[in-house]
Amino acid sequence: MRESIQHFINTLSQPTVSFLILFFLFFFIFPPNAWFHRINRKLHLEALWTIKGGIIIFAAMTALLVFGAFDENFRSIILKADNIPIVLLLFSSVFFLWLSMRQAVVNDRRLGNGLPPAEWTEKSERKVLVWPDLVYIELISMVLCMVVLLVWSIVLKAPLEEPADPSSTPNPSKAPWYFLALQEMLVYFDPWLAGVVFPTLIIVGLMAIPYMDTDRSTSGFYSYEKRRTFISLFLFGWLLLWVYMVIVGTFLRGPGWNFFGPFERWDLHKVEALNNVNVSELVYVKLLGQTLPDKILIREGPGILLVLVYFLVIPPLLAKTCLKGFFARMGSVKYSFFMFFSLTGLSLPLKMLGRWFLNLKYVIASPWFNL
Repeated sequence: MRESIQHFINTLSQPTVSFLILFFLFFFIFPPNAWFHRINRKLHLEALWTIKGGIIIFAAMTALLVFGAFDENFRSIILKADNIPIVLLLFSSVFFLWLSMRQAVVNDRRLGNGLPPAEWTEKSERKVLVWPDLVYIELISMVLCMVVLLVWSIVLKAPLEEPADPSSTPNPSKAPWYFLALQEMLVYFDPWLAGVVFPTLIIVGLMAIPYMDTDRSTSGFYSYEKRRTFISLFLFGWLLLWVYMVIVGTFLRGPGWNFFGPFERWDLHKVEALNNVNVSELVYVKLLGQTLPDKILIREGPGILLVLVYFLVIPPLLAKTCLKGFFARMGSVKYSFFMFFSLTGLSLPLKMLGRWFLNLKYVIASPWFNL
């Protein structure tokens, strides 16, 4: 029974399975529009943001941690000094996500019943002075943080290794946890894209959300109902494009940067044969059954056309159809920035799926740059 559960978890943890499940489940848990919101209501998924829902979520996470603690492979990963902060990060991220969403759902229900938000009650309208109220809270928080760090530094050994040796490379060689998402992106994109362009656009895009969402009717309190699209966009960039990538890089990448389940032993000799192909090879060689053209513009024409359609055709098409009302509220300039950042962020999971299922390497391959 235990081995069957471990095998099931190993199967689900494979990114080809887990990412697809999380990708589609995300839009039902955090519905970006009215259609997904209706399904969310029918499935009663708002119950996740209640007290009972929070207890179930943390009980499930704790049960998985306790169940895995009896497995040697799982325990060696979770209890590694470098990975303990990641486990705490996951629990704290889930807690604060649950707390903010719970406050948002409570306010949405109050607004639906004609009541003011919880933050606007008479009790919350009292003036709170910086001194002594805020300063005392900050002082106590600072002392508690210092105590935690001191205990942490005494109990846990610092993960220091021997001096660097060019003749002996660690396998797997992993970056610090805050760079693991970038290291995972390097599997799917060229270094100039994964290391510079995409992180910059993702961060700038998340920072630009308050400037694109200028509706002041919900300022000063938590609300999900009135800001579904932008909150869903932010959570998509944070949860799926960053936290999930950190989890994969920390717990699911082993020797040779191959995928390993949390209960799977890291085999140094595991080799996965891959024959990565470009869009031009998929079109000309596999689809049309002919050799690649010599002229680069003709050879990379399908990839260039695909990129142009993705960035220049899809936004106005959506503005004329399913996003017609959204386009009218946003205006052409804000809508253009919104679609550019959204499609850029969406290109990461699309490329991941292309690599997993089609062995897709580059959309456009040239001697000067690869896209």
